[in-house]
Amino acid sequence: MADAASQASAGGMPSHPERAGAADWIAVAAGSLGALMATLDISITNSALPQIQGSVGATGTEGTWISTGYLMSEIVMIPLAAWLTRVFGLRNFLLTNAVLFMAFSMMCGASHSLEWMIIGRVGQGFTGGAMIPTAQTIIRTRLPRSQLSVGMTIFGLIVLLGPLLGPAVGGWLAENVSWKWCFFINLPVCIALIALLITGLPADPPHWHDFINADWIGIVGLSIGLSSLTLVLEEGQRHQWFESSEIVTFTLLAALGFILIGISQLVASRPIMRLSLLRNPRYASVIAIVVAVGAGLYGVAYLVPQFLSLISGYNAEQAGDIMLLSGIPAFLMMPVLPRLLGRMDFRVLVVSGLVCFAVSCMLDTSLTAQSAGHDFVWSQLLRGVGQMLAMMPLNQASMAAVSREESGDAAGLYNMARNLGGSLGLSIIGVVIDRRNAFHVAAIRESVTANSLIGQERIAASAASWLARTGDAAYAKMQALAELAAQIQQQAAVITFSETFYVLAIALLACIPLALLLKHPASQPGSPPSAGH
Repeated sequence: MADAASQASAGGMPSHPERAGAADWIAVAAGSLGALMATLDISITNSALPQIQGSVGATGTEGTWISTGYLMSEIVMIPLAAWLTRVFGLRNFLLTNAVLFMAFSMMCGASHSLEWMIIGRVGQGFTGGAMIPTAQTIIRTRLPRSQLSVGMTIFGLIVLLGPLLGPAVGGWLAENVSWKWCFFINLPVCIALIALLITGLPADPPHWHDFINADWIGIVGLSIGLSSLTLVLEEGQRHQWFESSEIVTFTLLAALGFILIGISQLVASRPIMRLSLLRNPRYASVIAIVVAVGAGLYGVAYLVPQFLSLISGYNAEQAGDIMLLSGIPAFLMMPVLPRLLGRMDFRVLVVSGLVCFAVSCMLDTSLTAQSAGHDFVWSQLLRGVGQMLAMMPLNQASMAAVSREESGDAAGLYNMARNLGGSLGLSIIGVVIDRRNAFHVAAIRESVTANSLIGQERIAASAASWLARTGDAAYAKMQALAELAAQIQQQAAVITFSETFYVLAIALLACIPLALLLKHPASQPGSPPSAGH
């Protein structure tokens, strides 16, 4: 135990008693608040995007960069966070990021042009992206193993609630106050975060030799590769994939970036992205599952509001309220989940979560054109249970599979995988929706034509209704045809949404075999006692 404690001290990782002190919990609270702010800002602009675009003079296509810019920079920063923490010291690094995040948020709120808005969002992504893996690292290094499940439950709850709260908070602010408060709201949060960081984290000196001797090949490759890949996944469907010269260019840049990352694994003494961690099958299985769960989380967060908006006619605030239903199980399970994590096999919990998540998606395959928010109640509640049971053990299993000294790199890779899974899931969903919707529209049009009996009956009934109201036979016929076309589009969209939920369910169920490789912390080979772990 003494050896373990001395190794932890030498590596900058404090040795812990059986129970965490007040300073440890303040540090955990600081990390959790930073992670909540970063995850919330991923989606807080989604509901307010029409108002933001109108204020900064952006078209619909240009406005997507307000979200893409944040995601692109965040996903680059996440794996860099462990290295930058070593260079600047944890407290210095987080304080700098909190101040910069606050400044970039104010820039976004005060922006009157698209260019300044995108610069602010990219800055938010870089500084916010650092707060997600460092929160997980703080929990792993400041809490003893006996309390690790509580800390990881808090972290997992934040990661789940951030994307859920984002559209609801953003929609409410845009409808009732101003879209600017989607950014100005970060000011008091950042001030509170800075106070917690100063109180809870000890000062630690920078290590400039880690900056000078860094894996610069890997850093350049990671920056080019991940940013380009994110852009391709986010914008590919909108630009018809490889029919666009821009998408081809960024695909080649992504390939170059990953080649450089591969080279860095061979030549760098300490690669910036420690892909060697994936040689551990237990950690690799966590990464594979979290990619699929990330795709499910972000995919559902996109599909449900889209259905409610396009089919049910809900506004952003109403759709956000339905999304929040899946957060109810998270709060109800908070008191008992840490105990479950400490007593039950992770494999049982993750499999149960994946099954609940998949079943919730299957429930949404029976939606119709008359479905509204109340039809999502049970699927959203079950989805919330599934997300908690799947994500909480995965958060802890990712840390249990590696040593404490590897926790920073492991946290960066884990959170990067979740976000990449989200981008990949949204990209696949975009392709499925675009192509299957076109297929169903064509199929319905073939069966419901002006020459078919059902088509003639529908057009005649609609035209008679319009003729009674307007008295113009030609206008009535035109409106009847337009109504039929709209109904065809609506029915095709409903079928497409059902198929997409089905695809998500199958992807989640396919991850169940990987869950059998997960490891409980208590079974970690060679784990020292709590004081040294």
